[in-house]
Amino acid sequence: MRTDEILRALSLLPPPLHERASVLRTFLRPTRCDGCERIGDALRLALTAAHYDEFTSAGHLLDTAEHLAADHAHQRGPACRPHRDDRRGRGQVRRWAGTSAPLVAATDASWKGRAGGIGYVVSDGRYGLRSRGTGRLDPTGASRVLVDELRAVDFLFSAYDEVPARMTVLLDSRSALRYLHRWQAGETAAMPAGYSLRPRTSAAQPTLVRLAGLAGSRPDLTFDHVKGHDGHALNEAADGLAHMARRRVTETFDVRPRAHSLAEAFLNDWHAALAH
Repeated sequence: MRTDEILRALSLLPPPLHERASVLRTFLRPTRCDGCERIGDALRLALTAAHYDEFTSAGHLLDTAEHLAADHAHQRGPACRPHRDDRRGRGQVRRWAGTSAPLVAATDASWKGRAGGIGYVVSDGRYGLRSRGTGRLDPTGASRVLVDELRAVDFLFSAYDEVPARMTVLLDSRSALRYLHRWQAGETAAMPAGYSLRPRTSAAQPTLVRLAGLAGSRPDLTFDHVKGHDGHALNEAADGLAHMARRRVTETFDVRPRAHSLAEAFLNDWHAALAH
């Protein structure tokens, strides 16, 4: 959340909740600490609830944030210090950083129960993974897997200040591909069933609205199908990252070295296959 959005949400809270949220505000700053991230996520959800006048939910979420902060207090270390470069969940295998365009990327999503994850990998070594949960204010709607397959594409594109020309994006979801092709054909108002278009507090537009506009303005981008779980190196990497992000919702482990090693292994396979 931007500073102005945080201040606006804080102003909506009644005095007791406002004081509690203000104490936790430091956890909204980007760090390299998984514990601090979980506290910050709970606080962001509380502020989002306040934006929609859900003050009871905001109070419960603040309870969660405070309990997490109390449990984490004795574990604070250098990783908890704020840093300016907010690239949480992203990385790059530098060996392939000089790969020239046109680039090839793969994206994927994973859901189990109430936990989800998305992931991407690009032939220039970039990769990313992000965890997702669900709740009363979740705008996803009934098409949860489809929406997250599309969110993974937006997550990929957000890794670049300008999406590279002639990039090819591979997906194993034909349903998601149909929407991307419809958007490229000009049907940018088409959205998955149940997806909420209500205003967001964290961005100027809903994710899929933003993605539809980008796809509709970039006929040079190619969206292709790849068969899942069939040994395609980039698809396997994106699938593995999405599963790792989903597991991170309920399990505690250091995701960064695992994600980097997974991306590096499959990217090496991809480039080795191209060289033969």
